[in-house]
Amino acid sequence: MEMKPEEAKCLIDSLFFDNDCISAFLWVRKESLLVKLYPGRIVIPKPVYDELSYPGIAHLKARVDVLLLAGQAQLETISTDTETYEMYYKLTSAPEIGHAIIGKGEAASIALAKCSNGIVASNNLKDISVYIEEFGLGHITTGDILVEALKNGFITEVQGNTIWASMLAKRRKLGAVSFTDYLQHKR
Repeated sequence: MEMKPEEAKCLIDSLFFDNDCISAFLWVRKESLLVKLYPGRIVIPKPVYDELSYPGIAHLKARVDVLLLAGQAQLETISTDTETYEMYYKLTSAPEIGHAIIGKGEAASIALAKCSNGIVASNNLKDISVYIEEFGLGHITTGDILVEALKNGFITEVQGNTIWASMLAKRRKLGAVSFTDYLQHKR
């Protein structure tokens, strides 16, 4: 039995990037790794896109615009009067007792991933890990993406260390001093 293209697409989880994760790649001009690893699966929530529009980092938004125009990423909005919006509002403005308010980009990534059976791409574990666990969401970090790039032969460990160092130089928080260190802790 052959599957219709739209049915096949539903089996492939989209990745909903928050600002810190997508920016790690944009700052060092390595978004091409995302395109190679996740063709047709890169989603930029509108609040994340808006954050990239801030003065001083508009060049990052321009890099996302290139991905969007080429069809290599898609922009996803959250409509009011939807389950996704209710969750987004709850996470950004009225969390349950014992839960913290989180940023709009993280909240949009979580709400969209939850309502679309997607994966959250974020390095901000402190703010989101409770929600990732509570909602049973898939989650990847910049480090996980670079490991996948290594496994697929898109980069070497040496190149991974160079990319990692460049990301750290742009003040990205990656959770390890080097890619090699990250690999050793993942094993």
